[in-house]
Amino acid sequence: MNNHQQELFFQKLKEQNTTFQYKLPSRHEAGHFIQKLINFLFPISQDCQQNDKPKDMQGAFLDLQSRLDCMLTPLMPQLDRSKEEVVDAVFDKIPEVYEMLIRDARSITENDPASVSIEEVIALYPGFTAIATYRVAHSFAQCGIPLLPRMLTEFAHSQTGIDIHPHAVIGHSFFIDHGTGIVIGETTHIGNNVKLYQGVTLGATHVSKSLASKKRHPTIEDNVVVYANATILGGDTVIGHDSVIGGNAWLVRSVPPHSQVYHQSKIEVRQQISSAT
Repeated sequence: MNNHQQELFFQKLKEQNTTFQYKLPSRHEAGHFIQKLINFLFPISQDCQQNDKPKDMQGAFLDLQSRLDCMLTPLMPQLDRSKEEVVDAVFDKIPEVYEMLIRDARSITENDPASVSIEEVIALYPGFTAIATYRVAHSFAQCGIPLLPRMLTEFAHSQTGIDIHPHAVIGHSFFIDHGTGIVIGETTHIGNNVKLYQGVTLGATHVSKSLASKKRHPTIEDNVVVYANATILGGDTVIGHDSVIGGNAWLVRSVPPHSQVYHQSKIEVRQQISSAT
C-alpha cells in the first residue's frame, strides 16, 4: 500500500484501539508465570543448563510476586483495589492451592495403574498440569482479577487439550485420566473424589448471552466416575454421588446417587465366506 493508504489504515487502528475496554499482559508472560509457579511448588524437574544462579525459596517467591504485579499493571483500571493488595490476596491463597494439588496428585497416583510415582504424575501428566493451572486461575478469579484467570487456563488448554473454565468449582482429589478433549464449563460444580476420562463434556444445553448469569452447566457430586466421551449438559442436571457414567453416554437430566448409566450400541461382526469354485 502507498503512504496515504498506510496513514489511513494506521489511523483506523488507532481509533479502534481506543474502543477496547481491557489491556492485557501477553499470553507468553501468562504461560511463563504459571510454569514458574508450578515449578516453584513442585521443584521436581530442571533444565540441563542454568545460566542464572538458582534463587532460594524466598527469592523465588518474591520473583513470582513481582511477575504477578507486572502482569496486573495493564488491568489496573478493572481492579477493585490496589495491585499490592491483590498480589497479597493471591499469594495468601497459595498454601491452600498447594494442599489441594497434593491431594489431586495423590488421587491420580493411587487410582491410575500406569502411574509409577507421584513425581511422574506432577512432572508428566497433562491432567495434573490442567488441574494445577485451573486451581491457580480459580484463586485469581476469587481475588477479583479479570481475564487473566482465563488466560492461564487457555494456556493449559493449548498445552494439554483440557479446557477448564477458571470459574468452575471443583472439590479435592480430582482425577483426570488421559484428558484430551475434556471440557468443563464456567458454572460446573464438581464434588470430591471425581474421576473424568478423555473427551468428557460438562456443558450447557443452550448457548445464549442472556443466560450468562445463570447456572448453565451440570453438578457432579462426590465419588462419580465419568468415562470417555460422555456428554452431560444443563444447569439443572445433577449426577448423584457414587454414580458411574459410561462411555459415550448423553445426559440432559439428573440421575440419583449410586446410578450406573451406559450408552448401548449394537456392533455386528460377520465373517464373509467365499464359495468354493
